[in-house]
Amino acid sequence: MELKKFHWIGMGISISLIIISFIFGGSISFFILGIGILLGALPFVLTIIRESQDSAEKEEMFLEFSRNLVESVKAGTPINKSILNVRDKPYGALSKHIKKLANQISMGIPLGIALQTFSKDIKNKTVSRSLTLISQAEKSGGEIGGILEAVTEAVTMSDKLKKERKAAISTLVVQGYIIFFVFIIIILVLEFQILPLLVGISSPASDTTAGSDIGSNVGLGFLGSGSGGEEVSPEEIATSFLYLILTQGFFTGLVIGKLSEENVKAGVKHSFALMLIAFLISSGANILF
Repeated sequence: MELKKFHWIGMGISISLIIISFIFGGSISFFILGIGILLGALPFVLTIIRESQDSAEKEEMFLEFSRNLVESVKAGTPINKSILNVRDKPYGALSKHIKKLANQISMGIPLGIALQTFSKDIKNKTVSRSLTLISQAEKSGGEIGGILEAVTEAVTMSDKLKKERKAAISTLVVQGYIIFFVFIIIILVLEFQILPLLVGISSPASDTTAGSDIGSNVGLGFLGSGSGGEEVSPEEIATSFLYLILTQGFFTGLVIGKLSEENVKAGVKHSFALMLIAFLISSGANILF
């Protein structure tokens, strides 16, 4: 991933907020620290989302490009000439690459080499496989029109299956988000309702009676350190729970991306969204309660 200006701006803002968080004390410093880290990650998440959208658009436009070539080749025009004829048509994210391909062909570069360069520039597995088939067909002197038509049908079927799978799996994606929200609610109830009761159980620790010692041990079994028996502060408890739901959000997002788009990288946007929601809910709850 090439670092651009907005990446550096995001990292600069992030570092500034992290420094500010160390200046302030209390819970507000932790909130500023979290916001700083999220803002630093935001440009990279947006870049991944943009790359995913570009990849999908390139596959869609490649279908249109292939169909135009099929029509032209079947009409009797050589494939080299066909590429030159369709280069000025709108192909979205693929337009600049097609124009580059046409320019290489017009300069006398062999079609196979030009297609290899085209494939490297696009960086899409589906398109690259299709271009390899076209290149091999052109080298072997086969019926290029039939090969182009077969490639177009294969890419169309692949795209159709991806869309059908995405639609079928959308329910599981929604369920993943719902389960995560339920998990957050359980953690908040545990943090603000159940643990304070345990603190209440351990509060008689200052008494000298045997019964109060037992109550203290019961409470400290949950809230005390393993060796010193010192009571854990509410801030430490809140931080531990926050780390827990952030970790859960990160891996839940990756799983959702793998299920919905068969790509763990596509789950980064879900991970970021879930971690942002978890951080805001947890921080807001700690400020309010």
